[in-house]
Amino acid sequence: MAETRRRLRSSTVVLGGMGVLAAALSACGSDPDRRCVDRDSYDYINGYKIVADKNCSSGTSSAGKGRKKTGTARAADADWYYDADVSGGYADHGTFSRSEAVDRGGFGCSGSGSGGG
Repeated sequence: MAETRRRLRSSTVVLGGMGVLAAALSACGSDPDRRCVDRDSYDYINGYKIVADKNCSSGTSSAGKGRKKTGTARAADADWYYDADVSGGYADHGTFSRSEAVDRGGFGCSGSGSGGG
């Protein structure tokens, strides 16, 4: 009876350790979650309004560039917003810096990152 309990405990430890290792590795290797938001739409309660991905340039920040047209009379200053809490078409508590989002990706990740844009 004691041997059965010991075997069960050791297999639980091994399986639990494998799960922690898998979570750490996947957190370091994946890109941060991102949403395309209108920088001019910030609301203190809700955050930034999420707009269509086509309004954001692929992989680069629009900071310092001209405004982008959304097909309406109003121009949107759209940019990628990383690791945000998303609710009801709004994103909040994230960052516009991709490298900052990668740095806070998970434990076991080095701060050096991949140097990508």
